Amino acid sequence: MATRMKEKAEARKQNADLRPHATAKYIRISPFKVRVVLDVIRGKSYTEAVAILKNTNKAASADILKVLNSAAANAENNQNLSKSDLYVAECFAGQGPTLKRIQPVSKGRAHRILKRTSHITVILDVKNN
Repeated sequence: MATRMKEKAEARKQNADLRPHATAKYIRISPFKVRVVLDVIRGKSYTEAVAILKNTNKAASADILKVLNSAAANAENNQNLSKSDLYVAECFAGQGPTLKRIQPVSKGRAHRILKRTSHITVILDVKNN
């Protein structure tokens, strides 16, 4: 049994990140493809990031737009922030579980197909003017 559990829990609570954020888990697209789009919107204002995502011709942009809108809604409802004051402070895509499938090939053999999944996280913050 761990000692000082209450003290550690209190320390974690104090160090918690209070910025509005949203996470989408188990998205069926490779994190490598998602990171390309995330690199474009990182550091941009919320309205500019939404405009970029709506006009980006990548499969990941629709899922990232949903996560970005969810983070903005969290900022509005939970912390009473205005969407016009927000910018994308951090965004990243982590590797989720990989679905392993089999592709039959000649002579009774099989090739392994890896269907990768992503966990997409967007963290917003207020602009300092």
